[in-house]
Amino acid sequence: MDELDRLSTEEFHRSAKSPLVVVLENVRSMHNVGSVFRTCDAFLVEKIYLCGFTPTPPHREIQKTALGATETVSWEAVTEVHQLIKNLKEQGYLVYTVEQIHSSISLDLFFPEKDKKIALVFGNEADGVSEETIKLCNGAIEIPQLGSKHSFNISVSAGIVLWDVMGKIKRR
Repeated sequence: MDELDRLSTEEFHRSAKSPLVVVLENVRSMHNVGSVFRTCDAFLVEKIYLCGFTPTPPHREIQKTALGATETVSWEAVTEVHQLIKNLKEQGYLVYTVEQIHSSISLDLFFPEKDKKIALVFGNEADGVSEETIKLCNGAIEIPQLGSKHSFNISVSAGIVLWDVMGKIKRR
């Protein structure tokens, strides 16, 4: 870890976080949850909200892919995702769902507003983000895809979107 110049858990907690939070709505797979934790650690995400029936740490299946990121990334279990989104908006977050809908903006055309905090909502592996949740968001971001499949695994989607948005935040 020293050779890779990685932060210790204590250093991670003291570090300034990215102006991003991640919301997982009814994500079923513990491996996906653990992978999102690990990705959020890599980008110093402020917090993860685990909503609905999304599993929460501690659990061995989450830890298997999180590799300790549940100890670094701040997280909270929230039953009611709709109230959470309203609260985040009141706190000044712009809330975007990552979903394929008619009004979505392609990720390559999405540019975060300067000095605005962002919440990214990712949904269930089979059903995506619920219609009610989509309606509460400021907008929707879609990952461009060229092949025959119409979706990515939720943990892959989180990795792609967080990497892209973080790069744009750093350049603004």
